[in-house]
Amino acid sequence: MALMRAIQISKPHGEFELVNREIPEPLVNEVLVKVDACGVCHGEAVLKEGFFPGLKYPRIPGHEVIGSIIKLGSEVEGWKTGDRVGVGWHGGHCFKCKECMRGNFWGCEKSMTTGIDRDGGYAEYMTARAEVLVNIPAELDKIESAPLVCAGRTTFGALKYSGAQGGDLVAIHGIGGLGHLAIQFSAKMGFKTVAISRGTEKKDLALKLGANLYIDSTIQDAAKELKKLGGARAIICLAPNAKEMSALVDGLGQNGKMVIVTSVNEPMEISPNLFLGRGRSVTGFAGGDIAETLNFSMLAKVAPMVEVFPLEQAAIAYEKMMTSKVQFRAVLKMSK
Repeated sequence: MALMRAIQISKPHGEFELVNREIPEPLVNEVLVKVDACGVCHGEAVLKEGFFPGLKYPRIPGHEVIGSIIKLGSEVEGWKTGDRVGVGWHGGHCFKCKECMRGNFWGCEKSMTTGIDRDGGYAEYMTARAEVLVNIPAELDKIESAPLVCAGRTTFGALKYSGAQGGDLVAIHGIGGLGHLAIQFSAKMGFKTVAISRGTEKKDLALKLGANLYIDSTIQDAAKELKKLGGARAIICLAPNAKEMSALVDGLGQNGKMVIVTSVNEPMEISPNLFLGRGRSVTGFAGGDIAETLNFSMLAKVAPMVEVFPLEQAAIAYEKMMTSKVQFRAVLKMSK
């Protein structure tokens, strides 16, 4: 029986346990992936803290996976052993429900999530359904590619979803694991990019990454500053602070859209008067196309800033990520 090293969580609020597990066999519609790298994402908290009902343990987390196919299920077509692939948050769909029939696989009634509904990439090997695989170009580094599979996909997708056009004013709220990518994408997409964060610690970096302007929300009213600039066509919210997000709504211009990407466990309080006659909207976004993100990142030379950890230090990487002490994305490297 061939074994692999893996990190598992055995119960809600459980620890990251380094264990030896049997290398899984792919089902007919799956592939076996030898994992090279896996990003550490805030989404792991769903499993770690048991946020969703019906979670099954033990489970291997991880949904920013880069690796190579080493075995194919009998019904898998279009892939071969040796192919470099990525696996993200979306872990599979049924192809049969109403949303799948519309091509909206993210809305599948039986949608699966990598590292939550099925074992993920905090391991030397994992299985993945063929329909969620994405090709990883040889030009992309395996470590830098990992965060692009989720953090990059989400921020790039949110900017596209915002409806902003080249030359429009776009504000990025929060400069962390998501925000440092969003600034790069926004600048490369041709938007006049305003970075918003607390304090001046990240100002120089934000400007270096491509921001045209920086707003320190501890000493400036960010909404008023945006209004002075004519109002934002889009505000991409990446900092988990409901009060700050609520205050930013008035910084939207005519027909401006606030896109919330981060998860916040508290309500927003917004006056309806801020919307009347102005066409403003507030929406959430969690989708995005991985292949499109990777191709754009390769062409525009967008890359995450990463800190690399060995698999056995997954708990350290997770803690640094959750406390914003990693700059800016943590990635687990499988090879010893």
